[in-house]
Amino acid sequence: MSACPFHAPSESAASVSGNAPAGTAAGERIVHEEKAQLDFGGRMSYGDYLQLDAILNAQTPLSPDHNEMLFIVQHQTSELWMKLMLHELHAAVASIATDQLPDAFKKLARVSKIMEQLVHAWDVLATMTPPEYSAIRPYLVQSSGFQSWQYRCVEFAMGNKNAAMLQPHAHRPDLSAMVQAAYDAPSLYDECLRLLKRRGLAVPDSHTQRDWRQPYLASEGVESAWLQVYRDPQQHWDLYQLGEELTDLEDAFRLWRFRHVTTVERVIGFKRGTGGTGGVSYLRKMLDVVLFPEIWTLRTQL
Repeated sequence: MSACPFHAPSESAASVSGNAPAGTAAGERIVHEEKAQLDFGGRMSYGDYLQLDAILNAQTPLSPDHNEMLFIVQHQTSELWMKLMLHELHAAVASIATDQLPDAFKKLARVSKIMEQLVHAWDVLATMTPPEYSAIRPYLVQSSGFQSWQYRCVEFAMGNKNAAMLQPHAHRPDLSAMVQAAYDAPSLYDECLRLLKRRGLAVPDSHTQRDWRQPYLASEGVESAWLQVYRDPQQHWDLYQLGEELTDLEDAFRLWRFRHVTTVERVIGFKRGTGGTGGVSYLRKMLDVVLFPEIWTLRTQL
């Protein structure tokens, strides 16, 4: 029987003690044998703990179209995964800043797995056909993924700083403050480079003492520092592993961006996005954004 704490039997039983009556269905008999607790009156239940009433009543389609539920659930679940991603990214950055690399590796690996979940989520949205999306699009008005403050914080935490992306959140001072804080803070890669510097590697001061709000610019000096790590993994094993964790993370992020653009093209073609961009043309340009450039270019030099 499953050891999952939230395992729920498929059949119910009137009693959880004693032997099941003759002729009892197999599932119900197992419930008797396991002495499963089925009466949750007066105690916290599964639904209470997860606040399922609030979550499962948060889907309010605006159109009469059947397919809008897919569109809503797809984006709501993505936001939940991004909430966890930010939780892990912030903790990973803090661990790197305090030289707790094993802890950071665990969290970065989890972020990469979350990205994999988000990649596969596009497979579900891709079942929405162009006519189905066209039926709900007028009801979206100007709401756009540009307004996902969590996604913007993820981008900023990963180092893709862009001051223009602060504007979509200006109408909500509370959200704007969180996005601004992510914009002002050192990114994951910034903290990694500061770590390399602390370990005695020759990372240029221009990349460890800079304005964190500015877009990251690749550096030959940074590449040389990473090359020193990759040319002698045994001496710099934890930094080498850090480099590979960053590689895994950006690899997953690139797959997410690619599935995003292909799904959008499949569903709406080359129509402009609800946020006012060129849609597919904008997303294709984002495919060229490299988050940790020296981690990739160093491979040519090895």
